[in-house]
Amino acid sequence: MEKEGQLRVPSGCAISGMISRKGRMISGEDIISSIRVMHERSNGLGGGFAGYGIYPQYKEWYAFHIFYDSAAAREECERYLERHFDIANLSKIPVRKTDRITDEPLMWRYFVLPLHTKITDSQLDEKEFTARCVIRINTTIDGAYVFSSGKNMGVFKAVGYPEDVGYFYRLEEYAGYSWTAHGRYPTNTPGWWGGAHPFALLDYTVVHNGEISSYDANRRFIEMFGYKCTLLTDTEVMTYILDYLIRKQGLTHEEAALVVAAPFWSTIEGLAPEKRELLTYLRSAFSSLLVTGPFSILFGFEGGLMALNDRLKLRSMVVAEKGDMVYMASEESAIRIIAPDLDRVWAPAGGVAVMARLEGGAA
Repeated sequence: MEKEGQLRVPSGCAISGMISRKGRMISGEDIISSIRVMHERSNGLGGGFAGYGIYPQYKEWYAFHIFYDSAAAREECERYLERHFDIANLSKIPVRKTDRITDEPLMWRYFVLPLHTKITDSQLDEKEFTARCVIRINTTIDGAYVFSSGKNMGVFKAVGYPEDVGYFYRLEEYAGYSWTAHGRYPTNTPGWWGGAHPFALLDYTVVHNGEISSYDANRRFIEMFGYKCTLLTDTEVMTYILDYLIRKQGLTHEEAALVVAAPFWSTIEGLAPEKRELLTYLRSAFSSLLVTGPFSILFGFEGGLMALNDRLKLRSMVVAEKGDMVYMASEESAIRIIAPDLDRVWAPAGGVAVMARLEGGAA
């Protein structure tokens, strides 16, 4: 367990996110500035970012960001990719060397599309085929880890303070319509490159402040459906839960939030019949996916951003608006540093999802 002196800091970790509902491009510098303000909430054992809309020239291709422990792992993984995907471009992920980020793995980026023949043979849709390939790489190729796999988006993470991670990855050279960021203060799990946030699958990403007390129950359920939790941190399972509920089960984002942070039964009983029927179904059908413990998360996806905290509101969350911009962060200071004059600021109620979507749909 990581400690500051002899005092545990269970409420540590910082999260921040922003989205332009009009789809305006936001420089990566802004999200770095936001997360830097909350430096004291991290301890240098993990930082990361997710940017949406950052690869317009390859927006129809899946962008795989992959860590490798060795050249041999890279060779094996690339052989697998060549058998299953058309590769439009591959290159090292550009970085800026700094003594604040050390022991980095090999980092490569690939723009890929599943081969049509493989899709036909598998009888899967494109997203399911791609997700299964990502999970297979991460569980069967020793020393290879796909840490980002969506279209027109990317995850950048490392062991270090988040502002140093942003500098390392040269995020000021990227622009996107939505960003999330995380500064880690691990309390129960190790700090390592794969365990830094965000956690991602396809275009879904999660940054998280808190602890998941229900992790074992959640993991046992979700792994029955082909997911594998291998990254030594509880947050990973939340990404798979949301993917399962939204992409596989067809729930709306709001309905998925009502599963993850389900209202108490006593609250449900007092609702109008139609609402009570829906919530009773969700709690009963997906009871193993209720996430318990203190948490606040930002859930990024193509075309939108969602903030959610636990139903008892045991972790901080502030949301603000300025024009078409929506900001979400652990602290108001992380928003004010980039948007001092805000139209509206509020703290969401426990278990109530705050949604911000692009006007007119996904970019």
